[in-house]
Amino acid sequence: MPELPEVETTRSGIAPHVEGKVVEELVLRRRKLRYPVPQTLLVDLPGQLISKVARRGKYLLLHAETGTVMVHLGMSGSLRLVDVDVPAEKHDHIDIVFEGGKALRLHDPRRFGLVLWLEGDPLEHRLLVKLGPEPLSEAFDADYLYQRSRKRKQAIKQFVMDSHTVVGVGNIYASEALFAAGVRPQLAAGKLSRPRCEVLVAEIKQVLAKAIEQGGTTLRDFVDGNGKPGYFQQQLLVYGREAEPCSRCGKAIKLLRLGQRASYYCPSCQR
Repeated sequence: MPELPEVETTRSGIAPHVEGKVVEELVLRRRKLRYPVPQTLLVDLPGQLISKVARRGKYLLLHAETGTVMVHLGMSGSLRLVDVDVPAEKHDHIDIVFEGGKALRLHDPRRFGLVLWLEGDPLEHRLLVKLGPEPLSEAFDADYLYQRSRKRKQAIKQFVMDSHTVVGVGNIYASEALFAAGVRPQLAAGKLSRPRCEVLVAEIKQVLAKAIEQGGTTLRDFVDGNGKPGYFQQQLLVYGREAEPCSRCGKAIKLLRLGQRASYYCPSCQR
């Protein structure tokens, strides 16, 4: 599943080619995604200028003159910039065609993504309004994490992956940040001390920032807005490395399941 660094890489990749451009038409090949693509989008979007491409959590927001196109890539989706005459493939469901011959094409084999048309403040939409702070913002700090986690029995990994706690800390990056911070993924969130919260917040920010800088993580389906894969996967220290030696102490990396998600950790370095 594309996580925050992949979505941010997509945003930064498409923004220069989309911002300031006028939509010529919308080509809708398949309406049934996670939610049906609204028919009004076919009428309301063409002719409008896209002023800004923003991101909230894992949602992309294409701000137009009278509304906002909200896009989520689901489990397997990607957005690519293509020439309008490039033939569509089997899972190319939507093209946003711009004046000048370029199209923003949604490719989504599993169809868990979404494309919606929002009027009014998009941040008040039901899918966005209850989201936690952005992990790279000042709002996400040690004091916030410490206060939010008090008396919580939920495992810390699941806690930081909850989008109501903080957005965009997906499975891969949660595993990597917890390893860097020396925190076991199964530790109850409420048992994390204030100093350890400070370390964990710093590591979450560093891991995500580094992943964004290097283009996200290539796992199966992700490509950026120009069709180029990310390569942060080369630097993963624990995720997907079950039974391999820890880069710090040499002991074998272990795998456990938390909330049906694979969690990798070093039983010696993380406590």
